[in-house]
Amino acid sequence: MKLTRQEVQNIAHLARLELPEADMPAFVENLSDIITFVDQLENASTGDTQPMAHPLNMNQPLRPDVVTESDHREDYQRNAPAVERGLYLVPRVIE
Repeated sequence: MKLTRQEVQNIAHLARLELPEADMPAFVENLSDIITFVDQLENASTGDTQPMAHPLNMNQPLRPDVVTESDHREDYQRNAPAVERGLYLVPRVIE
């Protein structure tokens, strides 16, 4: 599909782009080539193609679900100004 100069100017206006007048023929040709390529892709047969999340057949490597750190809550809460039943007490913000 061949785009016209007016169509490219309209697209540029909608995209809020300022295209230099000297470069307009190149933009018309390049955008027309892109539209032609997309038209070719629309004609490709994809009926037997299964949808996929990723083009490579890979699995996400996961680390083992094991505890690697010890519990330091008591140490941390010793420095807090106010603690009750293992929770930090903070001043009320909303009345």
